[in-house]
Amino acid sequence: MTTQILQADAGSLPAFPAATSPDLVRGLGPWQATAVVVSTIIGTGIFLVAGPMARAAGSYELFLATWFTGSVVALCGALCFAELGAALPAAGGLYCYLSRGLGPVLGFMFGWMSAVLGTPGGIATIAAGFVRFASYLLPRLDRPWVTLHAGHLAYTLHAAQPLAALVVICLAALNYLSVRFGGSVQFFLGSIKIATIVVIIVAAAFWSGQGAAQPGPTAIMHDTTAIGAVLTAMVPVMWAYNGFQNLGYLGAEVRDPARNIPLALLCGMLIVGTLYVLLDVMYCRVLPFSRIAGSQHVASDAVQSLFGHSGAAWLTVAMGISALATLHAVVLSESRVTYALARAGLFFRFAARVQPRYRSPEGALLFVGTLGAAIALTGTFEQLFSLYIFAIWIFFALGALALIRLRTTEPDLPRPYRVWGYPWTPLLFLIAALALTINLWLDQPIRSSVGLLVILAGLPCYYAWRRKNRR
Repeated sequence: MTTQILQADAGSLPAFPAATSPDLVRGLGPWQATAVVVSTIIGTGIFLVAGPMARAAGSYELFLATWFTGSVVALCGALCFAELGAALPAAGGLYCYLSRGLGPVLGFMFGWMSAVLGTPGGIATIAAGFVRFASYLLPRLDRPWVTLHAGHLAYTLHAAQPLAALVVICLAALNYLSVRFGGSVQFFLGSIKIATIVVIIVAAAFWSGQGAAQPGPTAIMHDTTAIGAVLTAMVPVMWAYNGFQNLGYLGAEVRDPARNIPLALLCGMLIVGTLYVLLDVMYCRVLPFSRIAGSQHVASDAVQSLFGHSGAAWLTVAMGISALATLHAVVLSESRVTYALARAGLFFRFAARVQPRYRSPEGALLFVGTLGAAIALTGTFEQLFSLYIFAIWIFFALGALALIRLRTTEPDLPRPYRVWGYPWTPLLFLIAALALTINLWLDQPIRSSVGLLVILAGLPCYYAWRRKNRR
């Protein structure tokens, strides 16, 4: 498929990269593409977010309701991205969909957010999650090294933060080798993470009941309403499901994208959703609700109640491998947004460089890897994923809107896959994304406002680069 992503206005901007790029190679088959979907979704989230979810939900019933609601929303999003990815299979994913559906300004704004905040913040969050697993085995990682004060503000540097930065740098270097090698790594590491979850689920299913957790309170009282509690608890749920959009970033590197992108998304979401439901049932069976709400290592605590400390240690190692697989997949896929932006002349020129031997976007990998390592030094796992979700879900809402508009403005655009339940599926996803971001902004106004300012700072850069391209 050689559909041009966006026809540039005469004398203004260069055309966006075509679906068939002369620089990137289509090296991802159906199994590797599905592995990318599974690996980018299953990472740190399902093993860590049950605690923040339980604290936000406040009751066992709202906890389960939030998981169900989040699963439906994520599936609707995956179906929308399956249609967009099959119709517009180019490097950049959502950047290209917004550029074509809603105009180049919004496409650039997503690309800018992804390059300077979304991708670096996402990989920093995953690295922080990996270090959270490591701290279960090495508690010294949670000890503060130094605390700096500036008025009423304080910044504490732990040993975990430099380690997270080092992990980001190493995984960016691994992605430098090639997309085929990266796809093979994903298939191998993705198999390990699925096996880890299956072992936990099977162990809980056949658990004899000895050493069962004593019943605890099923509710934690707080002042928020039920709707507000669910929306707040949805933030960690959406982090757990985050990644379904990433295969679209690799649209120029998937073989037979019209078939394999929808197939990989649907199969990947089916695998992930099934594993998530079973794993959450296991958590609730093994641990009382109050224990879940108070835990920073929910999966490790659950496994410890089943196998003891040594068994929890081995399974925590496997969870750490899962986090590394996700980090590798996110760097692999999301660096292509920065690459696509630079190729269009709307970002720093060095980010468009492709390594001549390995055919990997070396400039984009260098940029997101360096910035991601810097962001990893600034916060904890919970602080980082809240900022990331606020920034990315604004554009998820716009992605659903772009799908609806393209159905109207370009009815003849080849669509090998059409989203089920149109128009209700994209409308549901659009409403949920808006509700999630608005509630998060009300809940964390300072952090969310900083993210919004970073996004808006891209506007003057866009017009400056556009004038340069016209000249």
